[in-house]
Amino acid sequence: MLVDDFGEWYRAQHPRLLAAVVLLTGERESARDITAEAFSMALERWDEVATMSNPAGWTYVVAVNLVRRGWRRRLRERLVGRPISEVPFAPEARLDVYRAVRSLPERARTAVVLRYFGGLSEAEVAEAMGVAVGTASATLATARRRLSVLLAEDEEEMTP
Repeated sequence: MLVDDFGEWYRAQHPRLLAAVVLLTGERESARDITAEAFSMALERWDEVATMSNPAGWTYVVAVNLVRRGWRRRLRERLVGRPISEVPFAPEARLDVYRAVRSLPERARTAVVLRYFGGLSEAEVAEAMGVAVGTASATLATARRRLSVLLAEDEEEMTP
């Protein structure tokens, strides 16, 4: 698939990637920075990225790697225990889904964002996360079960 116009592609992809990164980080401002950096890297390599079978997927992988780098940096700085503040969710996502995904452990949340927001295959998710395909599949299956329970609980709370 050849994507000719970076600007058009960027405008179409930006809201989805930003929403996914907000889900990963829980911080809208850092998500904006990470999203901007991921698209900047795509633009720098646009001749190559535009010809990939899934340019958006490549950008999601870059964004997830940037998020992980930040997590590792904060861990080194001993800021892991810092509470993550509640942030406004992306308008494209329903609040109950946002909260459910945010409540998943880091690995499950990353897999869900790559697979269902980034559109990567399970094999691509495994490669991006540096795990075996079976591990990615199992992580996604567990995450889906957990999300179905969480979302069912939300549904019950809303029923009069």
